[in-house]
Amino acid sequence: MPKLTEWAYPLAESLLAEPLPRRWKHCLGVAERARTIALVLDQDADLLEAAAVLHDIGYAPDLAKTGFHPLDGARYLRDVAGADNRVINLVAHHSCAWMEAEARGMREELEGEFPRESAQLNDALCYCDMNTTPDGTSTNPIDRINEIAGRYGPDSLIGQFIRRAEPEILACTSRVLERVAAAKRQPM
Repeated sequence: MPKLTEWAYPLAESLLAEPLPRRWKHCLGVAERARTIALVLDQDADLLEAAAVLHDIGYAPDLAKTGFHPLDGARYLRDVAGADNRVINLVAHHSCAWMEAEARGMREELEGEFPRESAQLNDALCYCDMNTTPDGTSTNPIDRINEIAGRYGPDSLIGQFIRRAEPEILACTSRVLERVAAAKRQPM
């Protein structure tokens, strides 16, 4: 059976590389972070990496319908690309999307269409996203949150959402790092 990543990378590249090259670099970096935590994901490592490279496709000009990129990306994956349901759900709910959806008055819509995956997978994707700069390099969640708030402005919907989500983003990161540390302590 072909790996999800073999399908996901070309799709994400086709949607992002030309119109949004910086966003494409970010997605590649997020996928790279996913590979660094594969040891705690077992059979879901490929799933996480596929969702990581696809997580921001909703920003693509041809896909942006509602202006809420997790929902736009997930709908495209479901309605057009025929993606794996678990990938779709991870994209829909990445990085505390429910909080942004709530701020936009879209939470019921998001949660009504797309169920959440396991907390472990949602944590892992949030960890990968929030430890990657817009240019795809490694960072930490505090700097990433500050960068997002600075880019959008503290009074913007995104600026307010990211500050509201900060405790959960930090908790996700902590839980992932704890799982990685525990896995590294396990005897082979």
